Formats: sequence, structure tokens, C-alpha cells
Amino acid sequence: MQKAVAMVPDTLLPSLVKEAAAALARATSAAEVLAARDMATATYDAAKRSARLKKAKGAHDELVAATYRVQADSLEIESLAKRRLADEYDAAQDRGEVAKRGKPGNVPQENIKATAEEIGLKRKEIHEARQIRDAIEQDPGIVRRALDQMLAAGSEPTRAGLKRTANLRAAVGTDSATAAERGNNLYETPPAAMRTLLSFTRFSRKVWEPACGKGAISRMLEDAGYQVELSDLVDYSTADRHGEVQRVENFLATAPRCEDPERPDIVTNPPYGTDLNAFVAHALRAHRPRRMALLLNLNFLCGFDDPDRCFVLDECPPSWTYVFSRRLPMMHRDGWDGPEASSRMNTAWFIWELRELDGVEGYDGPHQILRVDWKVFENSTPCGPIETVPITAPVLKSRAKKAVPA
Repeated sequence: MQKAVAMVPDTLLPSLVKEAAAALARATSAAEVLAARDMATATYDAAKRSARLKKAKGAHDELVAATYRVQADSLEIESLAKRRLADEYDAAQDRGEVAKRGKPGNVPQENIKATAEEIGLKRKEIHEARQIRDAIEQDPGIVRRALDQMLAAGSEPTRAGLKRTANLRAAVGTDSATAAERGNNLYETPPAAMRTLLSFTRFSRKVWEPACGKGAISRMLEDAGYQVELSDLVDYSTADRHGEVQRVENFLATAPRCEDPERPDIVTNPPYGTDLNAFVAHALRAHRPRRMALLLNLNFLCGFDDPDRCFVLDECPPSWTYVFSRRLPMMHRDGWDGPEASSRMNTAWFIWELRELDGVEGYDGPHQILRVDWKVFENSTPCGPIETVPITAPVLKSRAKKAVPA
């Protein structure tokens, strides 16, 4: 039986989207997240019906496109709600409040408060929510980008289309990887990215790599003449060329070093996922490096609903963004020995520079974007540490012009 869809005036659809988004932002429990998801789903269904009626009546393309945008926005909210539900559900299972598939194991039966079905979720929905959650953690903009691609092509945004276009798990190299297999989500930086960075940018002689992993970035910095300080949340026993082993620490909990005149610059490929915005904001607030380079998804430029992201981009904008005109070689998960897929992520080096204006230091841009081709730098020689004066903007532009083949 086909479910009935309520008739909603087109003029109300945008406000319903806003209500669903606000409900999700306010949600503090699984029940409230479910309610926000249901609001988004109802709005999507109403917009879908409206769009198809418009097409059947031969309405102007702009009217249909406006309704498609409502569908896309509703699907984005629905996906974000599913991400939240995956976290809420997994946390409830860990607490023993929701029964796991099969026997509850060591959890006493009297402690179990509900099954998946009793809280309004089907097993298939839980699986899908976890897929979306894992994909968004690896590539925060993947859902919005997929929806925008459908809108740009004039296609109707649908759930099936979202799955095909986003290809959620394949897009982040985790088609068949379980959470246990992904482990620490270590994706080492390809040498091509570092060769390009070190052909454009100089840093102070002392550099801190706070997400050092197994040393993909630090080795190339050391080869270029830098003294590198190593740390990571995970103990990889990575050592510098002098045998000094990395510190094991949570970067978000590191003590401020902004008053230290000898503080190092920062160069890293930070962990993507829920802590990314806080990671970048903490670096700028607490440590205030004179120069910082982060390898990020190009979509980091977007977004408005996270205070840390807004602080980073609006109050402390980067000076440069080096956008790779061709995608970097795929950063495969550490330990992966299966077939190597090509990358589907557009990446860029984001460079922050602490500058002085009227006696006050700050990160105030101006923000300039350069397109670079990493293949041009496959045999390049790194610039080496700053000895006197940093590379100037005219020199950077000149190098950029040479870097992009005609």
C-alpha cells in the first residue's frame, strides 16, 4: 500500500526545513533526534510530491528546481540525524540499554530497556546510519557535495541518488572495513603532498607534527632541514632522526604555548571527523604558531553551523590555500593490502600566517587561493627553513604560475 503524503503549500516548505534543522540542533536524546529525522522525512516527501506535480503540469524549470532544493536540504538533515542516531544507538548498546543482535551476552536481561524495533529503528536503518556516520567522519562534506551535484545536474535529489552519487563507504576507502578494521583511522600523507608544500612554503626551523602517525610528514620535513617535534593521540613509537620518540597526548588537551617565543610552527594532516574543527581552533587559540599548514578536504572552506569552524575561517582566516588541481594519490588506511582505488576527495593545503598590523598580531589574511599540480613537483627541491624573511606573496604567485602547465 502506498503511504499517503500530506499536501503542504510550497510556501511553507522552506520553513519546515528550518524547523527540522532547528529540532536536530536542539536534540539531546535519541527520541528527539528521531523526531527531527521524521520532520525532515515528512518535508522531503511533501517536496517530492510537489515537484512531481509541477513536472506533470509542465511548470517552469525554476519552480521545479526550487522544490528540488527543499528535497536536497531535507535529505541532508535526514542524513545528519541518522549520523546522530548511530552514535546514540551505539552508546546505548555500550551501556547495556539496547539489546544487541542475538543474545545479550554478559549484559543482564533486566538491564536491557529496549530493542531496536521498540525505539523505532529497523536493523537496516541502523546499518545505514552507521555507514553515513563513518563516511561523514572521514569526509565531513560528502553528503552536501553529493546533493549539490544532483542539483547542478538538474536531477531530482533522492535517497537512492544520494547513495549512488556519494557512494558513501567507497568514497572514503572503507567499502568493506569494519570499525575494528579501521582502527585508529591512520591515512598517511602521500609524498606528493609534502613535495608540493615544501616547494611553496618555508617554516621556522622548529616544526611540531601533532598528529605524526608513523612519520610520513616528519621524515620529509627532516630531510628538508627542519627539527621536528612529534606527538600523537596514539602511540606509534615514531621517532625523529635523533631517536627522540613521539609524545602520546591528546592535542585538544595540550597546554597553550602562545606565549613561548620559541614555539614551533605546525605542519600536519589532522584527524578528520568530529574533532577536526576543534583541532584547528585549538591550534590557533592555544598555540598561535607563526605559520601553520594543514592538509584538509577542500570542503573545509564551507560550513556555518560549527562555532570552531566559524572561528577558524571567519576570525582567523588562512593566508593561503593551495588547491590541488588534480587529486592526490589515494591515502589508504594503514595496513590496507587490498586493491588500491583512486582518490575521490579534493584536498588542499591551508596555510595560516601570524602577521602584525599596527602592533597587533593576528591571523587576518588576506586569503588567497592558488591552484597547483602536484605532478610538477615530483622532482623538486624543498625550500628549507626560514633563515631571515618568509617567502613573499609575489614569489608565491610566480611559483604558482609556473606550477600549472599551460
